[in-house]
Order: sequence, then structure tokens, then C-alpha cells
Amino acid sequence: MSVSIKNNQDIVKMRVAGQLASEVLDYITDFVRPGISTEEIDKLCHEFMVIKQGTIPAPLNYAPPGHTPYPKSICTSVNNQICHGIPGPKILKRGDIINIDVTVIKDGYHGDTSRMFYAGEPSIQAQRLCDITYECMWLGIHQVKPGNYLGDIGYAIQNHAESNGFSVVREFCGHGIGKVFHEEPQVLHYGTQGHGLELKAGMIFTIEPMINAGKKDIKMLPDGWTVVTKDRSLSAQWEHTILVTQSGYEVLTQSKGTPQEPSFL
Repeated sequence: MSVSIKNNQDIVKMRVAGQLASEVLDYITDFVRPGISTEEIDKLCHEFMVIKQGTIPAPLNYAPPGHTPYPKSICTSVNNQICHGIPGPKILKRGDIINIDVTVIKDGYHGDTSRMFYAGEPSIQAQRLCDITYECMWLGIHQVKPGNYLGDIGYAIQNHAESNGFSVVREFCGHGIGKVFHEEPQVLHYGTQGHGLELKAGMIFTIEPMINAGKKDIKMLPDGWTVVTKDRSLSAQWEHTILVTQSGYEVLTQSKGTPQEPSFL
């Protein structure tokens, strides 16, 4: 496994890209409400990225091996959709939960982040799922420091999700990021303490747990991109891009509207 260590210039550029990605989510927040379509959300985000920020939407026409090009600028995953939901004519209804996943490219560097949003007031279960998933991400982030291992991140996330009655999606994970959208290492959201790659200062990767209210099993829709829960249970995801510093971590995808970390941490 070849994991790149970012230099100071890389880190400065990644801070900029990360903040810009987060600012897209700040911008779209007030538009997420019952009655808007995911296609409209995509259009608003696309125009903000391209016109206002001068960034490139990384997902648009992204085509990893075995996939057709992704047709939109962001991912919108609603209710039982786990990840990579393609924006379209679907209208958000009161009580829907939606993950909006944004990746921008600025000066050749990628900023990648996602948040959960509510269309109106969510159900108690949906609120709890989103809250626990957010806590899972932050518990994983708190494991980031030189000398710790990727397994420490996965264990912290898995332990919190499962102890609260939820399950962790296995097939998708966090990833290294920089000038390349997806690079090594793969950051699993389950694992064993003290196992896996040792963390070193200068590594940059995403932590983006996908947590299901029901079982962990997934299903791919015919569009070749959208992943849903096999049992149709709700799913939630949060994502930050993280730098391993000399003494701990730095969250690169922060902006004025970024939610605060959970109070218990």
C-alpha cells in the first residue's frame, strides 16, 4: 500500500479546497425543505461551485473502472439510500432525511465532505440515527494521531454504532485524498484496535461512516451508482476530510456553518 504524505504546500491547498466544499453545504442548508427536488438541490450547488467559487464539481462525469460516468455534481442520498444517490425529480417530503455529499476541486486539490439534512421535522428514529452517526464520525476522528492505527478508527465507529443498535456498512469506506479524488489508504468504519496501517503526520483521508438503522446488507440500484439498504431501513452518513498532524488531527472541511463536534467529546 502506497500512501502519500502531503507536504506543506499540499496541506495549504487542501485547507482551501476543504473549506470551499464545506461552504457549499452552508449555502444549500436553507434550501433543503419539503417540496424541493434533489435535482434542484444539485443545480443550486453546481451553480454555487462553478460561478461563485470557481471550483470544479469532482463527481460530475467521474467514472471509476466498471462505472458509467456519474451524471451530476453532488450526491443526494435520501432515507434508505446509503450513498451515491443521483439527484433527479424526487421531491423531498416532510420528515425525509438526506445526505448531501460535496467534493470540489480547487487548484487541482479535492475537498470532500457531507452532512445530513432534514426536510421538516424527522422521526425520532431518524433523528437518533443521524445523531449517533455524527457521534460515530467524531469518535473516529478522535482516534487520529501519529502512532495510532486505522483499526482504531474503525473500532471506535463500529463499537458506538452497534452498542446503540445500529449497523455499519462494510462495502464502502473512507479514502485517502489530495490531487486524486480516491487514493490509498482505505479507511474502514469497522475494525480491531491496534490493527491496520499506522498513521503518520501528513496523511490526509476522509472519515465517512455509513450507518444503517436495520441490518448492514446493501443493494445496488440499476443506475449502477445508488446504494440502498437491502431491508429498506433508514441510513445516515457524515463525512469530514482529516489531516494527521504531528500531535493529532486537523479537520480540513470546516466553515462558518459546520456543526460543532458532539458535546460529550
